[in-house]
Parts: sequence; C-alpha cells; structure tokens
Amino acid sequence: MSTAPPHGHHDGHQPIARTQDAVAAALPPAQRREFYRETGEADDETIGGVLRRWWLRAQLYRAPEGDRIHAALRSGTAPGSPASAVLRRPGAG
Repeated sequence: MSTAPPHGHHDGHQPIARTQDAVAAALPPAQRREFYRETGEADDETIGGVLRRWWLRAQLYRAPEGDRIHAALRSGTAPGSPASAVLRRPGAG
C-alpha cells in the first residue's frame, strides 16, 4: 500500500495541470510574464516543449527549496553535470 495521499501531490499540493492557465497561475509574477512571452512566440511545433519546460519550472518554484535550487541552476553552482557535458562524453547518445 502506498503512503502517498489519494489525491494531490506528495507535498500536499494539488498537481499543476499541464495547461497554459494552470502553469501561469503557479509561477511568480516575473516568471509569468516570461512564460507568456515564450508561449506567445511559440509555433505549433514548439508550443509543447515550451509548456513542458515551464510546467517543470512551476513544479520547482512550488518546492520548499525551489528558490534556492533555481538560483543554483541559473548560476551554474548546482551539483551534477550539465546535459551538454554528459552528451559530449564518449559513448553518449
């Protein structure tokens, strides 16, 4: 039997729906403006990727340590290797 709540996310929040309105509502105001700018510029081939990327960011902003994690990612001080470095490794991809 699972210890997860029957409804909602493991942290007690309802999951963020993967819709433009739900993602925008979950973002801080400054990020919301950028989200709307990117979705407004996206075409039919790129809109899914834009929405998916911002949905993941919205999840991060909701996390208890989301601000700290986001700052570390933006500054390049987060632990781990960038995907670009991993893909350059011999035998990758």
